[in-house]
Amino acid sequence: MTGDHQVSRRAALVGLALAAGSAGAALAGSPAAAGVRSDRPTDPRSTIRRTTGVGSRPGGTDATFYNDASVPAADPYVLFDKGSGYYYAYSTDGAQTGTDGTPFAFGVYRSADLATWEHLAGGALPLNEPNRWGKDWFWAPEVYHNETTGKYFLFYSARQRDNVARDFGYANFEEPSKVGVAVADSPAGPFHTITSAPLDYFPYDPDYHDVNLIMDATQRKPPATLEQGQTAPLGTYIPFIDPNVYFDDDGRIYLYFSRNAYRNWVWDTDLGKYIEESNIYAVELTRDWWDDPSGGTKPTITAAYRNANLRPGAPPGARRDGYVPILSYSADKQDWENAHVNDYATSGGAKKDRRWEEGSSTFKRTVHPNGDGGTEAVYYLTYSANNFENSFYGVGYATARSPLGPWRKYSGNPVLAQDPSLPEYSTGHGSPVLSPDGREAFYVHHGRSSTTGGRRLYTDRMELSGRDANGAPVLSIEQSVSDTPVPSGVAPYSISAGKRVLLVAVGTPTTVTVTVRSRTGAMLPLTNPLNRTRFVVSQPDRVQVASDGTGQLTITALRPGAASVTVTYQRKVAAGGFVDVHQSGRPVSTVITVVGRPAHG
Repeated sequence: MTGDHQVSRRAALVGLALAAGSAGAALAGSPAAAGVRSDRPTDPRSTIRRTTGVGSRPGGTDATFYNDASVPAADPYVLFDKGSGYYYAYSTDGAQTGTDGTPFAFGVYRSADLATWEHLAGGALPLNEPNRWGKDWFWAPEVYHNETTGKYFLFYSARQRDNVARDFGYANFEEPSKVGVAVADSPAGPFHTITSAPLDYFPYDPDYHDVNLIMDATQRKPPATLEQGQTAPLGTYIPFIDPNVYFDDDGRIYLYFSRNAYRNWVWDTDLGKYIEESNIYAVELTRDWWDDPSGGTKPTITAAYRNANLRPGAPPGARRDGYVPILSYSADKQDWENAHVNDYATSGGAKKDRRWEEGSSTFKRTVHPNGDGGTEAVYYLTYSANNFENSFYGVGYATARSPLGPWRKYSGNPVLAQDPSLPEYSTGHGSPVLSPDGREAFYVHHGRSSTTGGRRLYTDRMELSGRDANGAPVLSIEQSVSDTPVPSGVAPYSISAGKRVLLVAVGTPTTVTVTVRSRTGAMLPLTNPLNRTRFVVSQPDRVQVASDGTGQLTITALRPGAASVTVTYQRKVAAGGFVDVHQSGRPVSTVITVVGRPAHG
């Protein structure tokens, strides 16, 4: 928005609270770390420090993990569910048909340690729900938990199925993307869309010359000159994807989203041609949906944005709502974002000249800029640029002193990019999350182990250290596929057997289940190939054990007498093979005493 139609950024900052530093497994800006309510603890990042070596890590464990690129996931968003102690990852990919035949969108994964994941059955959003409004392109799910009401809210984007001409102006509008919101009582879902329509939000750009209306049927080649482009009619509705919700400390809630590149041809003065771009925008949401204990209220934008971009004499149609520009190439140019600006020529006209800035996540860090005890808030926004199949696809970030900016990109972008030496490609669109004890930060993102194939889940450490030219701590991501310590606060582990003493008749097999839990009580998925258990029998002439390493042991007494079965937790290492997990110098083990009795009958 510009001029009288732009919402005042100064007004949006009234009452902004600064986050204090307290431990916890929530980021500032997540609903579990936002504002003045009891469900909004403050930012733990000011206390984050690197912990290396077994002795210095909570739990004293030598457990490690590595990124094995085995979990199908695109656009992953990770929620730490404090009540259960589990992390939940939501993905554009990975949904399965339910056992009852229900089709789902969005894969759901669960983990006790941010590293070894369990694929939950079905998915997050039933596609046969009565309130379905999306046609296709179900992308970029994010879930937020209100600890006071117990409700979980799923934000997602999709192409609108009905009323396209009404809401976008043209029935043939190719990418009528909108954002929807669904609610559930469990982080595993299923989620149900609150109403049979997307968000009641109609972002409109009144100053855009809609050059698509004067292009040919292929819609790939824009006008050759700016003068030609400016003959196109003014104004277009904005399709948008990749929702990200930021909960600030003063109780205000902001929706960040990516404007589709479609219907956004921008004249590049340096290149002397039009480039179709996606940009990142924001709008403020009301609080009534978040505070509703029933979870039945759909989010709405605040009054200041409703019809903020309506021009006198405008033709009839949907509302023309406002927004705040957050990131664009023209406002802050960085060369690494230019990987696709010549695609039309290099593809022989099969592709458009494009730029992408999308997949944003926002959080805040409180800093002490002058060393005098004073504090200042620094907001961080990570984003992806370029297409995931391109070698220059990666993650950059920008910082601001308020949620609505102005934002400045970090001069050292990208901070995450392909590295053939690992190998790791297609690194992008992730979300920041803290370790269970809040001492370490991680960026969970998608990537690929080769230049072909689907996107997979990666977990990399993220740090804030030093200062950039603007005085903000520098964000870095430690890209790795090697063994690295498990997140701080995952250990100490506990291991237990369903039965510690087993009285069995000789020759009768008995099944015993062994479980391994994290410090938070979440179970490690022993069916994940990165975890397993091994066993040792003290008297193999008396007891026989069969197990595939997933914690299920079949124990058979061969003759009367006692023997012990020691079960030890192991993790796979990057070089191959498994190693015992220790804490405080001792293996994570449990002992089952087996007493064989003579068979009767």
